[in-house]
Amino acid sequence: MELNKLIAKDLLKIKAVFFRPQEPFTWASGIKSPVYCDNRLTLTAPQVRTDVENGLASLIKEHYPDAQVLMGTSTAGIAHAAITAHLLDMPMGYVRSGAKDHGRKNQIEGRLEKGQKTVVVEDLISTGGSVLEVVSVLREAGADVIGIVSIFTYGMQKGIERLEQANVKNYSLTDFDCIAEVAAQEGYIESSDIEKLIAFRNNPSDESWIGAQK
Repeated sequence: MELNKLIAKDLLKIKAVFFRPQEPFTWASGIKSPVYCDNRLTLTAPQVRTDVENGLASLIKEHYPDAQVLMGTSTAGIAHAAITAHLLDMPMGYVRSGAKDHGRKNQIEGRLEKGQKTVVVEDLISTGGSVLEVVSVLREAGADVIGIVSIFTYGMQKGIERLEQANVKNYSLTDFDCIAEVAAQEGYIESSDIEKLIAFRNNPSDESWIGAQK
């Protein structure tokens, strides 16, 4: 089975990705969403966790063979960076959302040498804002950030454009379109719901998909 479809099935099975197009969730921003995503649930599902970490390791070996250190995003990317680094026998660390206000006042935890080829490990990418803040912190510290790996990406245009502007690539285990397709095939949603999901993905602030006919 293709890796993106395997991970899609895994995330749907444990409801790490949960579709509810008929009764949308409300994000903190107020935007109505037909999908809920919590990849932290992968950590409590051993077989899914194994698929995810092996998948992230394979992405790094394929796309970033020169990587020297992995850096997880705080907090969701930390465990995945640690396990994947263990599989690859690589050093890892993580980047805090802000510097500590005590001790050494670190924002980057773990040893990072200037010029080290660094891969950022993230769980979820939507508009790209959070992960690009991490990339910026690492670059300011002298790291050579060669790219990002993530479990899932929405593929939102804003996120794609931001990554391009920051000159950084992301490779995800699966994406919104793949999970929507698998969800329909597996009976989690109706095939007619896919159009609504893609309309949301293309423009989350346009809620006209909510009233669309099935």
